[in-house]
This record gives sequence, C-alpha cells and structure tokens, in this order.
Amino acid sequence: MQEPVVNALSFDVEDWYMGLEIGIGEWGRFEPRLAIGLNRVLALLRRKGARATFFVVGRCAELHPELIRRIAEDGHEIGSHGYSHAKVYEMTPEAFDADLARSVTLLREVTGQPVRGFRAPYFSITDRSRWALDRLARHGIAYDASIYPGPNYRYGIDGSPEHPYLIGALPEFPAGVGRLSRLKFGLGGAYFRILPYQVTRHSIRRLNGDGRPAMFYLHPWEFDPEQPRLPLRRKRAQFTHYFRLDVTLRRFERLLDDFRFSTVGDVLSRLRLLPAQPAS
Repeated sequence: MQEPVVNALSFDVEDWYMGLEIGIGEWGRFEPRLAIGLNRVLALLRRKGARATFFVVGRCAELHPELIRRIAEDGHEIGSHGYSHAKVYEMTPEAFDADLARSVTLLREVTGQPVRGFRAPYFSITDRSRWALDRLARHGIAYDASIYPGPNYRYGIDGSPEHPYLIGALPEFPAGVGRLSRLKFGLGGAYFRILPYQVTRHSIRRLNGDGRPAMFYLHPWEFDPEQPRLPLRRKRAQFTHYFRLDVTLRRFERLLDDFRFSTVGDVLSRLRLLPAQPAS
C-alpha cells in the first residue's frame, strides 16, 4: 500500500492587529492576544502529534519570547516572517535586508534554532519584489515560502508554478491553491473559513492523488473569535479577516484527522529539494 503524501503545515505568527495594515508605530495601542490563539494551536498539534513550521514576525519574538520559545520546544520549525510585517514590494532592498536580519537574529536568540525558512508578510514576493529572493541566502535562509501562484488584490504571481520548485538554487514552496471552476483560491487562511470544508479537503486530496504535497497555512489569530473588531478602510479586508473565526478550530482539527502534515523543511527534504535538518 502506498504511503500517504505528507503535506506542509504552516502558521504565520502575528498578533491579531498586525495583519490589518496598521504600521508598527501604532501597534502599542492594541491589546496583545497572541497567546490565546497560539496556545490553542499548540495544544491541538500536541494532541494530534503533528508538526508545523511557524513563520514568526520578529516583533512577536521581542514582545513574547516565552511563547515563541514554546513553539520550538514543542518540536516545530521556526521561520522568519520579517520583523515589522511590512510588504516587501514597499521596501527598499536595504530596508528589507535590515528587517530580515533583525528578525533572524531575534528568532535565533530566543529559540536557539537556526532559521532556514522565510515567508514574506502578505505573500509579498511578487513581480515587483523578486529581487528579494536573491538576498535571502546572505541571512542564512535555505528556502522561501512567499509566492502565491494566483491572483489577489494584494499579492500573487498568477501563472507561477503551484508545486515546490527551484528558483536558481533556492527551493520555493508556494502557497497551496485549489480550484472551483474558474476560481483559484488559497488552501488556508480566510478561504478555509469562507468556503465549505469539503472544498479544501477535495483540493488537498486531488493534489495528494497526483503524488504532490499541499502547503496549508493559517494564523494563530484565526483561532481567537473573541478578538476586537476594528473598522477597516477596505471592506474586503474587513470581511476576510473576521468572517467565521468561530469555525477555525473545529475545521482544523478535522483537517489533522484527514491528512498527514509535517514542517515545510521536512517536506522539502522528502522531495530532495533541501537537505534534511541535522539533529540538534
């Protein structure tokens, strides 16, 4: 009997307000709630025996080192999500280097783990910011997970490969996508809450049936339905951020029962795109 395909499970670790396009200078005005969703995620992964990659905003490691250390102690992989959660295509190369270096240094100091993976905030490696991929290796980054291979009003390189591949020598594991007729949607995030669970399950099964792993992604704040509601300028952002947060935990538990998952680095090593992580 053929072994089930192992899929990549990832979380973008940012507090509830960090993804609302509120600048870092304003973050101090908001209630910190990272522990609420993150503790629910870690408890469930522990119970199910699943491992994941957590792409952590550097500022979160600075504010909550004990929470980020707990992720590593539970055996999960730590990746960088930048320091300030700024869109890469709005940064200069020099600002990007400084932001990433600050993030990687913080994460290494807090967890004692090497930081091999990077995911740009808002999947903001686009045609405007491909230059950033050439700068990752200087910060010790061994793989990228920043490209969304579909259309979106904030991000995406539509038509780019939908499976793990090499960009030069750099492994790229793009965000997973599924299809409903002509609609292309992400495997995770708001799509996981908006669309019926069966749509996500069918999409991952189709990929696995072709022998391909899926990349699934969520945020800890999606496990915190009691978070404050802020009026957002973009109605689309208002809808996608807050829609049906109450279903995330139940659906995610079902997903863990239906599929096998591991860290992004582990899946890439199984595909022979990345050396296996040495035992610590």
